[in-house]
Amino acid sequence: MKKKQNKFGKLPSGPANIIIFVLLLLGGIFMLSKIADNVKETGEIPYSEYLNLVEQDKIKKINVIGTFVSGVTKDEKSFETNVAEYPGHWDLLRKHNVEFAIINQSNQFSMWHILFIILLIAGFAVMWYFFKPSSNTGSGGGGNIFTMGKSKAKMFLPSAIKEKFSSVAGAHEAKEELEDMVDFLKNPEKYKRLGAKITRGALLVGEPGNGKTLLARAVAGEANCPFFSISGSDFIEVFVGVGASRVRDLFAQARKHAPSIIFIDEIDAVGRHRSAGGVGGGNDEREQTLNQLLTEMDGFEVGKDPVIVLAATNRPDVLDKALLRPGRFDRRVEVPYPDLASRVQILTLHAQTVQISDDVDMKKIARGTPGFSGADLANLINEATIIASKGNKEKVTIQDFEEARDKILLGKEIKTIVLTQKDREITAYHEAGHALVRLMMPNVMDPLHKVTIVPRGRALGVTHSMPEREKYNRNKEEMIASIKAALGGRVAEEIVFNELSTGAYSDFLTATDIVRDIVCRYGMTDELGPIVYSQKQGDFVYSQKTAEKIDEKVRQIIDTCYAETKDLLMAHKDKLTALSVALLDKETMYAREIYELLNIESREDHKFE
Repeated sequence: MKKKQNKFGKLPSGPANIIIFVLLLLGGIFMLSKIADNVKETGEIPYSEYLNLVEQDKIKKINVIGTFVSGVTKDEKSFETNVAEYPGHWDLLRKHNVEFAIINQSNQFSMWHILFIILLIAGFAVMWYFFKPSSNTGSGGGGNIFTMGKSKAKMFLPSAIKEKFSSVAGAHEAKEELEDMVDFLKNPEKYKRLGAKITRGALLVGEPGNGKTLLARAVAGEANCPFFSISGSDFIEVFVGVGASRVRDLFAQARKHAPSIIFIDEIDAVGRHRSAGGVGGGNDEREQTLNQLLTEMDGFEVGKDPVIVLAATNRPDVLDKALLRPGRFDRRVEVPYPDLASRVQILTLHAQTVQISDDVDMKKIARGTPGFSGADLANLINEATIIASKGNKEKVTIQDFEEARDKILLGKEIKTIVLTQKDREITAYHEAGHALVRLMMPNVMDPLHKVTIVPRGRALGVTHSMPEREKYNRNKEEMIASIKAALGGRVAEEIVFNELSTGAYSDFLTATDIVRDIVCRYGMTDELGPIVYSQKQGDFVYSQKTAEKIDEKVRQIIDTCYAETKDLLMAHKDKLTALSVALLDKETMYAREIYELLNIESREDHKFE
């Protein structure tokens, strides 16, 4: 039967440790006894009795510490008391021939007190070392000074790793890159017979939530080998040299269990560019740790069995060049945001444990979530399930997914906000302006999905589109159409109310960003040509004359788009009014309702190819 481990760690077991522990204990008792004897031998007397003893010439000598007096009578009895401060006290002592000394308050501690304090501190240090809580943070994860250089990595044996490549939905190209490493770990002779060498390391690069850690665990699960997991920040300590020691210990453990995999999450915490000669605020501890990591990955010591290092980061631009060269991180595996097909697979995978209604189309949900990471999609499923549970539903419906998506993108619906009828009308016409501009340019805009004037987060209303396909390239016509759609809300307010409000601020930001991309990044204007103009750090810096040309061109494009949008809405003012009135009545309208209301050909049933 396995005994239960003592939660206070192991007691001192060596003879020397036991002797030290006993001596400290006895020393403490001895110090306490001396202080106690001191207290017992000294008797405290009232101030009045002290004055009587002085006047009766019975006091031999005293020590004065502020208002505290300790002394000895002529019959060798000790006493102490507190006296009042008055000028005649010293004259009284001289008159009766009392020997007195004034002691500084800072020297009032005796040698016994000082020794006791030192011994007490040493005792606490020893007790902390021996009786500290045991650490379960992985092999070598001790918390005392003697184990500070041990690695904090968690070791997972093959039986504890359940993830396989089948557990990772999407990320097809990343899985293909990593399958070579798995095949080498399983069949090394297949590659060694022709002289091939295993990849020393692979760097997983991607935004947070796209599955870098899951892919690393899947590699270990497929290869059926030990897996060491650690974060880059776990190497760094305030003491210089500790991180390097932890790196050595980590690789020593990995080589003992080779073939094995080391996974370093957020490697940019330890792998940043090294400074030159201390310039630029270098960190000695981090740089020594990085140097040791470089040596372990590609140094003189080469083991027979492979140790593969996987690392993850979303900031590859800050990593040291020596870390990225062949022989260390040989491969850079991109883990991008999932495309449409991958989003369908991810949603389907996470929906396996959820009771979902039969009419829920995962493909449609995937179309409406461009730019969502794998973690975002998992959160979408969970939020929809929570919403359905709060409504006591038997299954999760498409309405629950709509509510969950709006909550994630915009925030929770605000039910306590009180809007005047004028504010509601302005919001309705504003959102109708956005929607109508999109509807009037079907060849360059994504199909309309939903329009709502229900306040969420900081938005009083929102217009959603439903992308037909993944877009990896945009032409100038599509970007100009996006500018007009962003300006449609303000233009509608001006046409109907002939006044301007603050609700278009975020729309102007969007429009301005797109126009500056046209002018400064993509070279889509004849006046400035195919040149990148940017004021970001590290990019090109242009002259004041060029800046004036850019501002002039940006203003020209915005003014042209604004005027054309105004002409478009004026030509369809009846549709603008009809849609606004319907929004005031229903608050939320879906595309099919809007197409029927305005007698426009529907794009709702468009099939993705």
